[in-house]
Amino acid sequence: MSKKSITNRIKIYLYYIVIITFFLSHICLAQNIKEISEFVKDDRILILAPHPDDEAIATGGVIQRALKAGAKIKIVCFTNGDHNQLAFIVYEKRLTFRKREFIHMGEIRRKETIKAMESLGLNQDDIIFLGYPDFGTMEILTEYWGKIKPFKSLLTRISKVPYSECLSPDAPYVGDAILNDLRKVVLDFKPTKIFVSHPIDTNRDHQSLYLFLQVTLWDLDSKIDRPQIFPYVIHIVGWPKPRGYHPELELNPPKKITEISWQGLSLTEDEIKAKYKAISFYKSQIEYEPPYLFTFARKNEIFGDYPPVKLKKQDEKEIHWQDLKINENIEISQSIKREENQTDNISNLAYGIDYKNLYIRLTLKRKIDKDFGASVFLLGYSRKSDFSSTPKIRLNVGVNGLHIKDKKQTLFIKDVQLRYQDKTLVIKVPFLALGNPDYILGYARTNTGDLSLDETAWRIIEIE
Repeated sequence: MSKKSITNRIKIYLYYIVIITFFLSHICLAQNIKEISEFVKDDRILILAPHPDDEAIATGGVIQRALKAGAKIKIVCFTNGDHNQLAFIVYEKRLTFRKREFIHMGEIRRKETIKAMESLGLNQDDIIFLGYPDFGTMEILTEYWGKIKPFKSLLTRISKVPYSECLSPDAPYVGDAILNDLRKVVLDFKPTKIFVSHPIDTNRDHQSLYLFLQVTLWDLDSKIDRPQIFPYVIHIVGWPKPRGYHPELELNPPKKITEISWQGLSLTEDEIKAKYKAISFYKSQIEYEPPYLFTFARKNEIFGDYPPVKLKKQDEKEIHWQDLKINENIEISQSIKREENQTDNISNLAYGIDYKNLYIRLTLKRKIDKDFGASVFLLGYSRKSDFSSTPKIRLNVGVNGLHIKDKKQTLFIKDVQLRYQDKTLVIKVPFLALGNPDYILGYARTNTGDLSLDETAWRIIEIE
């Protein structure tokens, strides 16, 4: 046999090895997804969408299957998606900075949602719009509570719900108003299953809706039966691939998200086609990025949540640590991901506890300097207090040490302490400074100046 023949045969063998490895890896991923239990007539399905179109691309199959079972469904759109200026320019084919034009875009997206959901079998009465500010709800969650001047949207330049068709027209852009609306929806509908955006999603409105829901359910703990929660993922850098409509492919979990037991719903060919048709109604978004939305019209839909980080108070002063997975960190954007030494700066995050303090141990891959810092957010929830009044702490670590904010106010808390151990930061925060919480919503990120580099997922810390 000639050398050329041997070389060609080796190439063929290598080709088959690559193909087999690819399919085996996808089979293994698919085997790790447990099928969701079938819907029943008594189910009451609440689908929470951060923006118009999220309900179709994440749960278009769920909606069809639940309706076939005779279940009741409510769709709630958190925002009207009025902050996507690039989509506006592409769709309207004109440049504008007038605030009414962005509200006009929000009204277009509301109408697109109604048409899309009607194509799947829902009625307009099954859809609720809240109208809170697109690209502003995370700031509201962490800073805008109580008697404070409401958040002001950058593009619309308004501070209250501007849409007459929403649940609470003219509601101020503050956390209290959002919680009131979500509590009303959940208490009235009493869902058995809730589908909601994921806390690791890179879109901040997606993260905040999940967190607002958790607070809502804690508030209503004694008034309703606890529903099952099914978080869905949409925005993760480089996922899913390939882009575009591929109904023959399965949607597999993002590789960087670990510690989650995934569940899925397998769709029939007819269900995929109906989902594709529903997505096609969102013309204002499709023209901006044609392949993206149709990427989610595949053979299945997937859902999964993180388990809570459970910490038990001890009588002694010894710290009991719980490490989180080091590969949970995610890049904020594709452009940042490609910058050398500007991604995956967080190598480990752990939470610890003693009899009266919470500890955060953050290990970085580079030292804090004038161009590089870190932030930790801690939102405490106590069954004995109104969430509006509890501290929303942000700990900023820079070259000049530790700076503390509660909502928008800069604080000095004597017993909050920072200790450096080379590239590891250990921060001690008394439970009293967090409002003696039963739960804490925790999150960490790194930054250079005002630009975020990478972040961990928001996690629920349960104090036992």
